[in-house]
Amino acid sequence: MATGRLVLRPFGTQDVDRIRSIVASKVRFLPPGAPGHVSGVKQWLAHGVHELQRSGQGVHLAMNDAEGRIVGAISLFKTSWGAGTTEVGYGVHPLYRGRGFATEAVCALAEWVFDTTELRRIDLTANLDNLPSLRVAHKAGFTWEGVLRAAVLEDDGPHDLVVFGLLRDDERTPSDTLPRAELRTPRLLIRPFSEADVPDLTITGADPLTQAKTGVPRGYSEADAREFIVLAERMRTRGHGIAWAVEDLATGRFAANVDLRDVDWGNRSCEVGYMAAPWARGQGITAEAVTAIARWLFGEQGFRRLKLRAAVTNPASQRVAEKAGFVREGVERNALRGEDLVVFSLIPSDLA
Repeated sequence: MATGRLVLRPFGTQDVDRIRSIVASKVRFLPPGAPGHVSGVKQWLAHGVHELQRSGQGVHLAMNDAEGRIVGAISLFKTSWGAGTTEVGYGVHPLYRGRGFATEAVCALAEWVFDTTELRRIDLTANLDNLPSLRVAHKAGFTWEGVLRAAVLEDDGPHDLVVFGLLRDDERTPSDTLPRAELRTPRLLIRPFSEADVPDLTITGADPLTQAKTGVPRGYSEADAREFIVLAERMRTRGHGIAWAVEDLATGRFAANVDLRDVDWGNRSCEVGYMAAPWARGQGITAEAVTAIARWLFGEQGFRRLKLRAAVTNPASQRVAEKAGFVREGVERNALRGEDLVVFSLIPSDLA
């Protein structure tokens, strides 16, 4: 199978040197059953890697780039011809990750399955905390179907497993999502979250003012921060919103988080929420970030309305809305743990 940048083909004895180099380097992306020592490579390429195909349950394929290098592997397995189902799995060499090779290979293999066989469904599973793999599934047009809790046990403990599915009649394009984007203002870098943000996000979420004025979990911990980062990407992948970390360019430190939620794709509207770090309050940082995101949302994503709600007892949050140009619309009574919320909105003409 040839794609724009790859050739997907069976492994063979001609790959001995390349596979020996990969095995010796201890990088992990080859199919299950690959040898752990270079002494087993020749036998594996001659026989072991082909057992899956000989059994009729699937196939292991190498991903070759334009220069003939093996940059990844992709497999079909657990094939049930009677039920019409199979599962796809993949791995990419660490030096070649982040280039879209996995998505390209999954799309090509899915097209081949539906064009040349009678199979009707392809399964794909990924750990809930494996954000790159979740993005591959989404970009390849798979539907997020559910989460199996603590379904896989790895060296660091149990992990939740996301189940995706692609049916023969599905549109093989992803549903609407907000793209991962990096925005800049004179003072700020507005970027996706990373593991390095966990300590400061934890402090911010556990801060007494944050606890009193937002709906974050009580007794906010590092586990809550990590879960938020994972669930934020899950929210984005499913088309429900997106979240950013706001970094102060002068100090390089986390200053706030801003998220868009409750996305209504039909009406191109959503709600914005934010949480400022204690050390970044009173400097206009949150309003600056919200304004930049609103301009991106209206200008590049074609949205028509952005809602913002702030507790009536939280004048600082209301000032953020006012500084960002939002218009006050009214009050939602008993909207957050019995507290009234002031409702603001922003539309493109407000930023003209």
